[in-house]
Amino acid sequence: MYFLQFLDGGVLDLAWWQIVVAALLLTHVTIAAVTIFLHRSQAHRALDLHPVVAHFFRAWLWLTTGMQTKEWVSIHRKHHARCETTDDPHSPQTRGLRKVLWQGAELYMDEANNVETLARYGHGVPNDWVERNVYSRLTWHGCGLMLGADLILFGAAGLAVWAVQMMWIPFFAAGVINGIGHFWGYRNFDSPDAATNISPWGILIGGEELHNNHHTYPTSAKLSSRWFEFDLGWTYIRILSALGLAKVLRVAPVPKVAAPRQGIDVQTLQAVIANRYDLLSRYARGLRSTLNEELRRLSLPAAEKQRFASLRRWLRKSDVLSIPPAQQQTLRDLLGQSGAMRTLVDMRTELAAVWERGTASREQMLAHLQDWIARAEASGIRALQEAALRIRSYAPAAG
Repeated sequence: MYFLQFLDGGVLDLAWWQIVVAALLLTHVTIAAVTIFLHRSQAHRALDLHPVVAHFFRAWLWLTTGMQTKEWVSIHRKHHARCETTDDPHSPQTRGLRKVLWQGAELYMDEANNVETLARYGHGVPNDWVERNVYSRLTWHGCGLMLGADLILFGAAGLAVWAVQMMWIPFFAAGVINGIGHFWGYRNFDSPDAATNISPWGILIGGEELHNNHHTYPTSAKLSSRWFEFDLGWTYIRILSALGLAKVLRVAPVPKVAAPRQGIDVQTLQAVIANRYDLLSRYARGLRSTLNEELRRLSLPAAEKQRFASLRRWLRKSDVLSIPPAQQQTLRDLLGQSGAMRTLVDMRTELAAVWERGTASREQMLAHLQDWIARAEASGIRALQEAALRIRSYAPAAG
């Protein structure tokens, strides 16, 4: 009789809603371990963790996921190195959203068996006795121990708690972030891949929802960028740092502006290159604002204005060829109607060439920037003049 009572409620004997809360808290610890330890610390070296904290996360991941640090880090680094290509382990752009969303765990396991991936991208991860003889060797034994612990703590409901723990990361990390995070959402920056921010509030997956921000500044320990965005993982990192248990190594640069510089020199050029993502983001907003002004000014049928208005979401793309063919034709038609928009689009391409010319000397890049600013200020187009003013106002990096 005692055994049946124990099996029914476990040692804790919690109400159903308390078990739900407990399951969510347990999975949240796993989320924190993935985003803080595996992702930001191990894969990108954005922070150092105290050995006690790092080993707690390693042990917890062994118990709740069975994932090996080297495998996870290798696959993620390859994703960044080969993003949106056929070599990307989990890009919905090449494999399809449904495949990545629902079979993300299978894609992960396939790549984990790629010896070349582990050899090329798995450097610098823990390789101590515990890693070699326990975590990497007895992969699923930890999950078995967690199952036993859940049954002892929660009774028969522990099986459901364990199932939630086992499914959470494969679905949300391997499926949602790798799938939806490269397919749908909003973008602060025109990064060279399709990464998006799924939500401005990074709570459910510890900040990983801010995926476009991360792909723009992959080595940043902080994933939030704009004032309304919230990165819960960063909150935990700040707490660990305050307790002396973590050291932040890198965060995304925050643009600093000062009084506009009169002369355009090498320091200006360096500031532009350092703040290029901020500059292009603001330029895209200027494009959308100019489009709205042009739609009010042009005498066009309502249907034609609506067609041109549909370009708003595509104007953030600095590479016109990455826009779908139908929208490319609409853009060409718009540029035929609006000289201001044509000038803005053409000069954005020229502006990007300042930092994309890999073979240009510093003197050539500086001359190109000086010429661009002079033409922007003389254009009479407000968005261009604001961009030129922003360039003059970037404060040079300290030191």
